[in-house]
Amino acid sequence: MKIAWKRLIWPVLLVSFFIVHAPVPSDAASAAEGKRIFDSRGCGGCHALRRTAVRGKGPALWFAGSKFRKGFLEGWLQSPDPIRPMAYGSITETNTSDHPALSAKQARDVAAYLMGLGSGLVKQGIIRPSRSVKGRIIFEKKLGCYGCHRIRKGRRTVGGLSGPSLVGAGKRLNPDWIYAFLKDTRRFEPLSAMPVYNGLVSEEELRTLAGYVSSLK
Repeated sequence: MKIAWKRLIWPVLLVSFFIVHAPVPSDAASAAEGKRIFDSRGCGGCHALRRTAVRGKGPALWFAGSKFRKGFLEGWLQSPDPIRPMAYGSITETNTSDHPALSAKQARDVAAYLMGLGSGLVKQGIIRPSRSVKGRIIFEKKLGCYGCHRIRKGRRTVGGLSGPSLVGAGKRLNPDWIYAFLKDTRRFEPLSAMPVYNGLVSEEELRTLAGYVSSLK
């Protein structure tokens, strides 16, 4: 019986070793597969991967890794609901998404690829989310941001439809990217309809506003 037990235990231990030490796909491998999927599906036909004055059908992605949170990208790519209520450049046409949905594995790989597309324009560790009263006043009253952007107030969703919705902005966007975008919008989106805030708000107010937007749920 002792000999039989020894003969049984070694194969079990050997299999356990290979399970524990089996190679796990690296982030680099996942990103490489994500790039293959991105290219093979022709995603670059809608999304710019370099700074350009020509706007594609979809948002520019050359700074995606600095803009988005990875968890959001993975979820959105599997269930791509429109973020902008109205079609770009229109106040009458509803934005109906024809973006293809990816599988969970494909979404993870494409998200890994996109998260590698960062921008040196975004400095990390500058902004902390803060739903401050001052930030709300700047957003609602001083700059009137919800004339274009939707936000959630209590149980209601209010605001304009022409810009991207900011409902869930805190889960979607990197706070430091929000600040960099507000500070120098045209460096990211040359054709953006966003106002230029230089001279309208102070540096302190700009940081407070970025902190407020990044706290929105």
